[in-house]
Amino acid sequence: MRQGDEEGQMRKVRADALVVAALAASIALPIALPIAPPITPFTSPLALAAGPGARQAGRDGVSGAELVAVRADPLTITVPGSANLGSGGQGGTISASMGTVTVTDQRNGIPPWTATVSATNFTTGSGTPAQTITTANVAYWSGPVTASSGAGTRFPGQPTATDRVPLTSPVVAFSGRKQVPPMSTSWQPTLVITIPSGAAAGVYTGTVTHSVA
Repeated sequence: MRQGDEEGQMRKVRADALVVAALAASIALPIALPIAPPITPFTSPLALAAGPGARQAGRDGVSGAELVAVRADPLTITVPGSANLGSGGQGGTISASMGTVTVTDQRNGIPPWTATVSATNFTTGSGTPAQTITTANVAYWSGPVTASSGAGTRFPGQPTATDRVPLTSPVVAFSGRKQVPPMSTSWQPTLVITIPSGAAAGVYTGTVTHSVA
């Protein structure tokens, strides 16, 4: 492989976040709690706690976000600390901010970057159909840039709530291109969970993954 080809290749940087939401037997208004400071690479993933029994995230029995330094001049992504998605009832919705997501680009040159987001189903109990909220009912919108440094272009994937999209497959959350390193871009995405009318009461958990490449 030629050196130029090798330098052109890029490994995806990924950060997982466990999201927890409570479904009450009757409708309850979502509760917004203070958001902790953003985590930094190679620390624990996001735990969004809502009610008793919420537990810290873990993937395959190993705690910690899967954040990988791509090269000496890396492209990195960090995800929020903790927040509360609140609770809701059958047939209702839960809408809450996930906190701040930040992409930092310190690579040489002016390559573009794209951040994507995906999610798993939300389940409770043993995950029967009545205990599952599918990704078709989990929508995401990025919102605008909330903080930035360094010159460059930045494009939100879903600037407003009307632009929200279901996470049935990975979607573009944000994209950009720096002019000179370093460049950082932050946004505060919102999850909107639509609760099926036949959903069982319980604490539902799912994993939201932000990646950048």
